[in-house]
Amino acid sequence: MDIRQATIDDLLGMQNANLLNLPENYTFKYYLYHALTWPELSFVAVDPRGRIVGYILAKMDEDSTDEVIGHVTSISVLRPYRRLGLANKLMKQSQEAMVAHYKASKITLHVRKSNRAAISLYRDTLGFEVFTMEKGYYADNEDAYGMRYIFPQAS
Repeated sequence: MDIRQATIDDLLGMQNANLLNLPENYTFKYYLYHALTWPELSFVAVDPRGRIVGYILAKMDEDSTDEVIGHVTSISVLRPYRRLGLANKLMKQSQEAMVAHYKASKITLHVRKSNRAAISLYRDTLGFEVFTMEKGYYADNEDAYGMRYIFPQAS
């Protein structure tokens, strides 16, 4: 599998991976906004035939004024390609880009309270911590954990 920076040409494949895997779906315009505003932060995992099998859609927090914070909007890997370390690699690529391009001090994300596999990846493998719980965050009213990772140089 190849991990590379996402391009405008990848957006439909990213949206397709989202639609196949996740209950939270975004418009094409939303993907385009990320790609045009923060082109260096989103990445795709591509199989040998060039098909997108995973992605990370990321941005910088536009509301933060006192520190530079990155945010993972969405990350997804198609079921047949899970447990290959792709989500870990996608996340690390995006994290490195946030530091290199924006000097981010931390990264945040939301995860469904019931998504134990994702929580384990974020907490146990990537070093994120839960810092809040948001009641009814998702459209189906499921709660979300707000998780964050503080970059070592920011400590």
